[in-house]
Amino acid sequence: MNLKRAPGVLARPALLAPLLTALLAASPAEAQTTPAPAATPTTTPATPQERRVRSAAPLSAAEQAALQALVSRVRPATVRVEQCRATQCDDPDGLGSGVLISADGLVLTAYHVIQGAPDLSVQLLGKTRYPAQVVGYNDQDDLALLRVNVPRGTPFLPLAAARPAVGDTALAVGNGGGAFLTPKTGRLLGLDSDPGRADFPPGTLEMNAPLIPGDSGGPVVNVKGEVTGIVSYIRMTPGNRPRSYAVPVTTTDARVAALKRGEKRDAPVIGIGLDGVFSGLFYLPTAGFQELTKLLKLGETPGAFFTSVSRGSPAAQAGLKPLVLNGDSQRVSGDIVTAVNGKRIVNFAEFQYAVRAYQPGDTVTLSVLRDGKPLEVKLTLVGRSKLSN
Repeated sequence: MNLKRAPGVLARPALLAPLLTALLAASPAEAQTTPAPAATPTTTPATPQERRVRSAAPLSAAEQAALQALVSRVRPATVRVEQCRATQCDDPDGLGSGVLISADGLVLTAYHVIQGAPDLSVQLLGKTRYPAQVVGYNDQDDLALLRVNVPRGTPFLPLAAARPAVGDTALAVGNGGGAFLTPKTGRLLGLDSDPGRADFPPGTLEMNAPLIPGDSGGPVVNVKGEVTGIVSYIRMTPGNRPRSYAVPVTTTDARVAALKRGEKRDAPVIGIGLDGVFSGLFYLPTAGFQELTKLLKLGETPGAFFTSVSRGSPAAQAGLKPLVLNGDSQRVSGDIVTAVNGKRIVNFAEFQYAVRAYQPGDTVTLSVLRDGKPLEVKLTLVGRSKLSN
């Protein structure tokens, strides 16, 4: 979805670019602990510093050899997940990865790999395709479980008995960039990483394996050949170095048990977006809002503005107004949300987190400034899968 503008009048990007560049540079970076020495495998880490490091020693030749020895076991249990019918899949709408975790064809993957797909299929190592059905999903934690009628004796991988430690080696297998079941190796840098965005899963494993889109949903495997995580998202750090993140899973994981029971858990949304040239301003602080309002005329009270409203969404039904700019990049209209059920918010990220504290079906009251005048808007949250676009 693109930035909405006044009909027939285009905003001037040249007016916005210098200010947005400065605001993005000033936005808070991902929180990091004090640099620590290269970590080595330990028992359960006790301190925040031990639970996350900025860098780790490269894999030794022995560690690389141990992980490479696992590849022949892991690839046959890993699958390519495609958004298409098994009998008609020359041009799938999307693809990702997954891993078989049982002899009866249960495939664990990332929810965003299958989200919104009317048809799903999986491709095994032999490149035979099989139709897949969704058993359950958890939008907030980016996990989904599929069932596939695989041949008897198809390999699968067990889930890990315990969570890993910072510094552990990791093998990931996936379909990044359209490749087929490609192995990649790295080391765990963190156990409880938070992306700082409410629409990304919290508490993820962070690693330095060079994963790319298409690897999502694939397994992260420890040296025992157990699945310790499911690849969820990727971030590029300064210097264009990849950081990969996986949702941790174990044999006692309550989320996996819920998926096996058929739970389909949507994340609550109201149907707004922050898009286009403003998409990097999720975390805009109060001082940044005050700088931006000098150009855009957003008003004196910091809050969350948004640039799109989904058709048929609670936001659309409640009449919330996205940001509209004129040819001088000044606001023509657009609501500023300052609180959710009385909880003060100052930017889009805080708005997201405030909404995610509730469940689909809950009714919330938004404190809104419209043309400088306060009003309250009530709306009922829906699951993200219910939105029309």
